[in-house]
Amino acid sequence: MKQTLGELMRMNRICRMVFATCLGSFILVIFYFQSMFQPVMRRNPFMVDGCCRKGSRNALQELYNPTQPELSGAAVLHQARRDQVLDVCRVNSASSRKRRVLTLGDLRHLVVDEDHELIYCYVPKVACTNWKRVMMVLTGRGKYSDPMEIPSNEAHVPSNLKTLNQYSIPEINHRLKNYLKFLFVREPFERLVSAYRNKFTLKYNSSFHKRFGTRIVRRYRKNATQDALLNGADVKFKEFAEYLVDPATQRDRPLNEHWQTVHQLCHPCHIHYDMVGKYETLEEDANYVLRLVGVGDSLRFPTFAKSTRTTDAMTAQFFSNISTEQQIQLYQLYKLDFLMFNYSLPSYLRLD
Repeated sequence: MKQTLGELMRMNRICRMVFATCLGSFILVIFYFQSMFQPVMRRNPFMVDGCCRKGSRNALQELYNPTQPELSGAAVLHQARRDQVLDVCRVNSASSRKRRVLTLGDLRHLVVDEDHELIYCYVPKVACTNWKRVMMVLTGRGKYSDPMEIPSNEAHVPSNLKTLNQYSIPEINHRLKNYLKFLFVREPFERLVSAYRNKFTLKYNSSFHKRFGTRIVRRYRKNATQDALLNGADVKFKEFAEYLVDPATQRDRPLNEHWQTVHQLCHPCHIHYDMVGKYETLEEDANYVLRLVGVGDSLRFPTFAKSTRTTDAMTAQFFSNISTEQQIQLYQLYKLDFLMFNYSLPSYLRLD
């Protein structure tokens, strides 16, 4: 009898846990079905939102209803960028929303700043190290003052910044509705070549050589040497491209974040981003965000070393070493990023 009673109590606890999990998932489903249509209702930039603390203005209000004259012109530009994303999401709804709902795992790239009511979706190879440094300054409450004093490896320690997937479902919904959400993007093929150069041509990235390089050499190089099979330190761009477009790569697991598409990292057809910054106008757009937050006088976005960045000419050189078929396949892989963020078809592509 005691055993039966104990089993009933355990079953009761399990049922309550299952119910709570299902309820949370249901709420998340409801939110994302609603959020699909939220961007259709275009915000009026001259209407004050009711989202903010009484007697104060947050970055979201300053974006849509600027009180600083110098911010008004930029507001028009960023409305155009939002419209571009929305239009592409509408036209390509089938491919841009392969899954109708998001999971908590899909929110791990969204960094939250509670003090300034910001959400930043970080995209590797689009100044994300410096943006994480800036977010550490913003969320540090005086612990940091200069972003460049923060070592790059410390900026990537997960515990130094809080991400949206760490919140409860109601807390997630509240922040997605009321915080200013932004991301930064880059010409897709420049970003891809930048990732290749950083992860496969530099000796210190031995972890990427072992994890991805050995797999790529094993699959796509005929008569590979034992050293190449063991260390994977000399992956050619042609082999990297073959790996990316191989259907088996997509079936195995999601692409690594450094070469995953932006629309798969940040889900702009599910989450309505208030601002889309661009790598090509990085300092201007980044400092615009900081002015919206109200810290533009005390905090500037770090400058970057232009001499080492991957350029369009450099990207064209790498693409000249792959076949027309691979170029077409890579464009199809990154097509939505080109369209959403209004990047032109590169002149060096051979698509016919």
